[in-house]
Amino acid sequence: MDEANLPMLRAAGAGRDCRFHGLLTIEELQGGEVSVPDLLARARRVLDAFDGTVDAITGYWDFPVSTMVPILAREYGTRATDLTSIVKCEHKYWSRIEQRAAAPEAVPAFGRVDLEADEPELPDGVSYPLWLKPALSYSSELAFDVRDRDGFRAAVREIREGIGRIGRPFESVMERLELSPEMADVGSLVCLAEERLTGIQVAVEGYVHQGEVTVYGVLDSINYPDSSSFLRHQYPSMLPQPVIRRLCDVSERVMRRIGMEGATFSIEFFYDPGTRAVRILEINPRHSQSHAELFHFVDGVPNHHCMLALARGEDPRMPHGEGPYAMAAKWYHRWFADGVVRDVPGRDRLDRIERDIPGVRVDVAPEERQRLSDLSQQDSYSYELAHIFTAGDSEEELREKYDRCVAALGLSFEDTEPARDREPDPA
Repeated sequence: MDEANLPMLRAAGAGRDCRFHGLLTIEELQGGEVSVPDLLARARRVLDAFDGTVDAITGYWDFPVSTMVPILAREYGTRATDLTSIVKCEHKYWSRIEQRAAAPEAVPAFGRVDLEADEPELPDGVSYPLWLKPALSYSSELAFDVRDRDGFRAAVREIREGIGRIGRPFESVMERLELSPEMADVGSLVCLAEERLTGIQVAVEGYVHQGEVTVYGVLDSINYPDSSSFLRHQYPSMLPQPVIRRLCDVSERVMRRIGMEGATFSIEFFYDPGTRAVRILEINPRHSQSHAELFHFVDGVPNHHCMLALARGEDPRMPHGEGPYAMAAKWYHRWFADGVVRDVPGRDRLDRIERDIPGVRVDVAPEERQRLSDLSQQDSYSYELAHIFTAGDSEEELREKYDRCVAALGLSFEDTEPARDREPDPA
């Protein structure tokens, strides 16, 4: 549990009569190389020592949280989807196999890359440009946009060095499962090459309750120009309704195939207006906590509501259009070079910005005089300086509020470097 999400948890309909207790810290869960058995042991000690009833165990982060929740739920008699359904989403190779079985028209060309080979080769059916990524990672960590053979070799070197940080800890999770024949000899230290997708990126959020798959929101994801890094998520999507219906249809087929029950999900897609193709980028076996404010601004309830209602065995139905604004966005204020941050605003200054500009919230990532390359969980091409949430009645209003917030933050840098020496050349 983190302080940024606590107000949203309390504002959720299913959370208004709950008491929330942090089980493990973000630092414990995501720092260094994770040991799932050690984390489970720590969690059990906290739960066993708790002087009260444990009515639900839940979470909104990726591995290891996503996999620990069903393990602990089974041990303590709380509600959660089956562990296998979680891994079928999080293990990108297994997920692609399941997606292809349910909606083959929505799956890009993909295949495994043998990292142990002296000269790894592209899998059959995949050609440049492509994405190279581990089967398991945090927030696009070690995911590379590769255009040619030189870029492929550079990305392979990076992935070889870093794949074990999450891959090795995941082995203890895989050992708990009865694997399908396609996965019997795959393991967790797997690298994928995938066809590069183009078009409009969009996220579909939903849940599965009593066997029914429900989509409650579709959001647009807009990148920085000529970059694979997010500029903003915007809700609701501006795509035509026929396209949204296709996105929902593919989502329902895939989630039924995966076998999730009593849990939320978020599926990232690309829609190509030229070919009208809908393709799945990845499936997250949890709702996106990044979108909580957006749903709160527009629908009147943060999407945490669905997670909490399902954990309590209640109807997770979301309201629509009952918030104070017509649309909302989460902006990623980024810096595309390394450097040391100066003039980082404190909470008092951030509170003043939020008072002066109605319908905004600002979270700053770095601390004063922190080097950007020391920030955790960054993508391969940029550094996140701040998350800025804006709400309004038009895209122009969302952008105008964002620009005002960036100017008011007044961040500055010293000892800057033009680019990360370690990265392959981005497309």
